[in-house]
Amino acid sequence: MAFNFGAPSGTSGTSTATAAPAGGFGGFGTTTTTAGSAFSFSAPTNTGSTGLLGGTQNKGFGFGTGFGTSTGTGTGLGTGLGTGLGFGGFNTQQQQQQQQTSLGGLFSQPAQAPAQSNQLINTASALSAPTLLGDERDAILAKWNQLQAFWGTGKGYFNNNIPPVEFTQENPFCRFKAVGYSCMPNNKDEDGLVVLIFNKKETDIRSQQQQLVESLHKVLGGNQTLTVNVEGIKTLPDDQTEVVIYIVERSPNGTSRRVPATTLYAHFEQANIKTQLQQLGVTLSMTRTELSPAQIKQLLQNPPAGVDPIIWEQAKVDNPDSEKLIPVPMVGFKELLRRLKVQDQMTKQHQTRLDIISEDISELQKNQTTTMAKIAQYKRKLMDLSHRTLQVLIKQEIQRKSGYAIQAEEEQLRVQLDTIQGELNAPTQFKGRLNELMSQIRMQNHFGAVKSEEKYYIDADLLREIKQHLKQQQEGLSHLISIIKDDLEDIKLVEHGLNETIHSRGGVFS
Repeated sequence: MAFNFGAPSGTSGTSTATAAPAGGFGGFGTTTTTAGSAFSFSAPTNTGSTGLLGGTQNKGFGFGTGFGTSTGTGTGLGTGLGTGLGFGGFNTQQQQQQQQTSLGGLFSQPAQAPAQSNQLINTASALSAPTLLGDERDAILAKWNQLQAFWGTGKGYFNNNIPPVEFTQENPFCRFKAVGYSCMPNNKDEDGLVVLIFNKKETDIRSQQQQLVESLHKVLGGNQTLTVNVEGIKTLPDDQTEVVIYIVERSPNGTSRRVPATTLYAHFEQANIKTQLQQLGVTLSMTRTELSPAQIKQLLQNPPAGVDPIIWEQAKVDNPDSEKLIPVPMVGFKELLRRLKVQDQMTKQHQTRLDIISEDISELQKNQTTTMAKIAQYKRKLMDLSHRTLQVLIKQEIQRKSGYAIQAEEEQLRVQLDTIQGELNAPTQFKGRLNELMSQIRMQNHFGAVKSEEKYYIDADLLREIKQHLKQQQEGLSHLISIIKDDLEDIKLVEHGLNETIHSRGGVFS
């Protein structure tokens, strides 16, 4: 799906807004300070002193693949990859220290409470009681600040001595927020699946898939013990393509294993490697690993920044499938548009898959019809061959027994056949019953023919309408006949008048 819960490719300090069109979301523990409003369940690329949830500037929403696990450049691709990629194995002590720091930061939120309290006080002052001008214009300014807060943009001035409040879409008063649901990945870290988002069309990626694999192999150092494999290619909105890859490492003793997803992602996040991937057209990289129960619990217990806890609790209650789906906040029209594009894209893919399945079903139905016809043909052929074989066996047996007297077994068989024939011909036995059934069948056919000759019944309403129509026709014909009669009378009067005029003129001239 396009709503991945993988780790974002952006490092610390990189704007998460660039990852939003590609379907990624920022994660907990990032030090992003821009106004990007994307969210994701991603492995943190930098575990600072604020820990997973300690930062007030954190726009992210989710967990990574491990609590506080470092994905810096100090982590190589494992002990087996150390020789090929030039990195050492896992620095266990460093990871433990960073993990302790991150877990410690998880509970360091009370230290930031004063700053958050001041922020809330300043926001409340800007929305309700600004003291910037000291007259009735402050009330108008308060309404303007409220409008900006609802919209999620602008600055709220409320005091001459205090800097204005910056209104973003993450502020609690922003109205353009909703909560949707995204599928949680079910892949293990051992599967080694890493998602690369290319700013290219799917057709271009598929036509150059071999060159892409070779280029990625060069990015990994060209080590002959590593093999790049493409798990899948999927189209994304805005002419982008998602490519899922995994790396197989072969050891000298002949065994092979997949490189863990977090290890491969850490290698891709190195500055020089990331530059090479960007030259190939990669805009985002993330791991595709499942969340642990502890991460899911921690995520659901803490509403994202700017989301009302009541709405978040209601979203958890309305979750149609809590085992597979997880609530995700949608902030702003840009995020809503991105989701709409992704849904349209997935709808097209589903329709394409349904068309393919429909064609396969039609082809299977044709094959089934052809197979059934062949089976019937073969059955008839088998029966014909069986009869022919029986005839051959009879003739062969007759020739073999030619000149011999009837044996006792044959005499017994003849007696049995005569008995069967007599039973069949008996009036009260099978032949009589067959004749009776035949007579009943003939009677039923006769009754069916008689019934088929019965008159049709017409509905009463329809019969009434037909009578009314015929009555109107009859009235029309009667009226027409009366008009014709009147016209004939008029014609006779005209003829009579003409005749009288002719006679009178003849008498005058005579």
